Amino acid sequence: MGGIWIVAEKKEHALELLSIGRFLGNKMGTNLSVFSWRDQDACFDYIAHGADEVLLPTPPAADQSIDVLLPVIAGEAQMHHPDAIFFSATARCKDLAARLAARLSAGLCSNCIGLSYDEGAKNIIMERLAYGGAAIQKVACRIRPVMATIPPGTFARGDSDTGRKGQCRELPAPPTSALKIIELKKRTREIKDITEARVIVAAGRGFEKQEDLTLVRQLADRLEGEIGCTRPVSEENRWLPVELCIGLSGVQVKPDLYFGLGVSGQVQHVTGIRNARVIAAVNKDENAPIFSVADLGIVGDIYDVVPKLLQALNKG
Repeated sequence: MGGIWIVAEKKEHALELLSIGRFLGNKMGTNLSVFSWRDQDACFDYIAHGADEVLLPTPPAADQSIDVLLPVIAGEAQMHHPDAIFFSATARCKDLAARLAARLSAGLCSNCIGLSYDEGAKNIIMERLAYGGAAIQKVACRIRPVMATIPPGTFARGDSDTGRKGQCRELPAPPTSALKIIELKKRTREIKDITEARVIVAAGRGFEKQEDLTLVRQLADRLEGEIGCTRPVSEENRWLPVELCIGLSGVQVKPDLYFGLGVSGQVQHVTGIRNARVIAAVNKDENAPIFSVADLGIVGDIYDVVPKLLQALNKG
């Protein structure tokens, strides 16, 4: 029967994947389905955003993880033979995707950042970063289903069409799992999720001591944004939480404005800001790699430039 399937924990992630899924579905002339077990009341919203079918598995019990959905999804795949299954690259979904790929004897492209369709070869082309972000690898899988995990925020949510028609179908209850959740401990988040920030001011190795990061905070506050950093600031110096680290080993962001202060612009960091709408930077080294990707750049000492920027913004 074919088709493209979307599996995501959160509604916003599913809506992003529905956008690219609808694009590919139109190219391939096939249907688009989404699994929804957390937001079953969002069935018609998914249809409005491109889904032809919403599959409703029985939500896992309170003492079970989403792993119990594995045999349900695998059973559907073995029955209906989808062309592709795309997962949001959250921790749980990545684990679920790997286990499903093994069960279906299929390949899995992890952390996919681009999807297209080769009409000549009749193949879905997946893109992922390689060599520490210095290159983009293109992958085509000849075995069906094509499977990939896609980081949240990779694709923009599409427009809603409330006039679209689709169907919602309930799936059989998952079998009882021998694995039980004994206790859940919520992780206390002391900072905001910068992947949602419209403005990010990032601190780089150019800062001499932790106390000087107040300049970053002041500029971020004045621009109504959030602060981020490079790997040396968070993991080597431990001046900021690792959740604020942007780059290949951190988070991917796509703000309207990224402002790098004392950021050299190594490829591992630039990989994380490649989708920013405007990139601005301040660095005293005129040959710093950050200037090769920046839309706006100031060659100067951050300890001299940032106070002047704050002064000008305060006057405005």
